[in-house]
Amino acid sequence: MYLVVETQMKRESTKIKIKTHYPNLTKKEKIIADFTTSNPKKVSRMTISEIAKELGFADSTIFQFTRKLGYKSFRDFRSDLLFEEYDPEISVHENVKPTDTYLQMSQKVFDSSIKSLNDTISLVKEEDLEKAVSFLLNAKKVAFFGVGGSNVVSYDAYHKFLRSPINIEFSEDYHIQLMQASLLEENDCAVVITHTGLTKETLKLAETVKQNNVKVIAITSYISSELSKLADVILVSISEETGYRSESLSSRISQLAIIDSLFTIIMFNDEKKSNDSLYKIRSIINTTKDD
Repeated sequence: MYLVVETQMKRESTKIKIKTHYPNLTKKEKIIADFTTSNPKKVSRMTISEIAKELGFADSTIFQFTRKLGYKSFRDFRSDLLFEEYDPEISVHENVKPTDTYLQMSQKVFDSSIKSLNDTISLVKEEDLEKAVSFLLNAKKVAFFGVGGSNVVSYDAYHKFLRSPINIEFSEDYHIQLMQASLLEENDCAVVITHTGLTKETLKLAETVKQNNVKVIAITSYISSELSKLADVILVSISEETGYRSESLSSRISQLAIIDSLFTIIMFNDEKKSNDSLYKIRSIINTTKDD
């Protein structure tokens, strides 16, 4: 209840900023302001390039508008707008209502995950899988990258692919990831995992490996223009959730399914090598268990 009250109290802050600065805005900036106040939920879920394209302006015009309102970045502007447009039905999960029973909440979470999996597989293309698998199989080394929630998915991928005959690496620390990225070479492969496709640190990692002509496999829920330029193949994980929330629940399930698919294909590519690797892993893990 406190969260709702607190959010409602600050709901109009961005709108008040727009109203306060409106007389001093340029003609184009007033168009952006009108568009924002008329479509706050829509704008809070758009990228700066999407707004610019819809209004026919340059990205820099949108950026200058947010700066004039006092924001250091477009991301800060969008984040404030998203929080101010509080909707209890999407505050934690898009389909769950506060009045639902625990069982109903659980059912909707499961339904959302199932839908995300079905939507994701409907977009998977044979040629994309073939390309991704080829990069993985022919790489001297494969590195998994991800920050925030995607770091957890990357760690799961690393844990899984340790059982494969592929030479892989991963680190939870972003600085270590940067160092690993800088050391990758042309015959290596990077698997970059990102929910939004907009995370600054993730894009920096992709840029770093791309400078060394490393093959990049991107797994993401949103294909940003910058990520498209950096990735050699993109595998899209569909999510029912609001695009720019930090808690990407069902998207994580879809990303894990994509990774499981790649792992399974790799393991069946050379069953002898795969079985040898599995045997070594299972043998050492068995020493940690009671007889």
